[in-house]
Amino acid sequence: MNRTAKALLVAALVGVVGMAFRVSWNAQRDVARTVGADGTAALLYPFVVDGLMALALVATLVLTGRDKRFALWVLAGYAAASLVLNYVHGLVPELHSGGQRMQLADWAPANWVLVLLATSLPVGSIFFGSDLVAKVLHYQAPPDTDQDETSESTTNRLGPELQESAAETPPEVADSALERTRPAPAIEPVPPVESVAVAESVEVIESVPVKAVAAGESAPRRATGRVPESARTPRPTRTPDELLAEARSVTADWSDAELTAEAIRKAVRTSSANGRMLRDTLKAERTAPRAGAEATAA
Repeated sequence: MNRTAKALLVAALVGVVGMAFRVSWNAQRDVARTVGADGTAALLYPFVVDGLMALALVATLVLTGRDKRFALWVLAGYAAASLVLNYVHGLVPELHSGGQRMQLADWAPANWVLVLLATSLPVGSIFFGSDLVAKVLHYQAPPDTDQDETSESTTNRLGPELQESAAETPPEVADSALERTRPAPAIEPVPPVESVAVAESVEVIESVPVKAVAAGESAPRRATGRVPESARTPRPTRTPDELLAEARSVTADWSDAELTAEAIRKAVRTSSANGRMLRDTLKAERTAPRAGAEATAA
């Protein structure tokens, strides 16, 4: 419904309520005079009953829950009271003249009830009207549950779709994305490395372990690789005679079984080729005295 239609509907409602209030005006004014109200009080009496009905109607449109039910009970009670007063006014023709005290019913108990009803309505208007106004002023609208349900349903609906999308992503793409988001490891400066002397062939040696502490890791990692030439100390060059003399000194108390190229290479810190050469030379030197001794004994 557009704004114009709503405005017309509200205007029609106000017109109907206004005409109904005017129709009920005479009955309530005359009843008020009958129970002892003066001219001014009788003139204001219809506002006490029908005015509170209008207030209760507005409260039912604003309030919710128990407060709304209370406003509906007030609206229903004062509507019933107005109906009774209008009924009595139509049933007793003498009330139409106004300005005179008289009984509202021939039966005394019924007259007492009607007088009690007419005189208690102003007091009830003060009590119930104040309560309704306080409830409306202190009313706080409940949270918008429809919006919460909509967002929750959207989340629940998108959950499986996101899981399917993650499941369809290739492992290579996921790993590369993880590597891009992972922070780079913080590596401390490498301490100076004492290089060993090597001959001719370049050997790959293990450097001193360095501490590579990545984010979220506490265990150190061992870095391996070739040591830069600038970090190496100058290698002393030994002649074959020097190598042989050093090998003789180191292997003097070795047995023939321990005299291998690898053991000699590690002992004198030389290359594999030099280790084989030194092994053959040392074995030949050990074999020659034995052969001479056997020949002499023979």
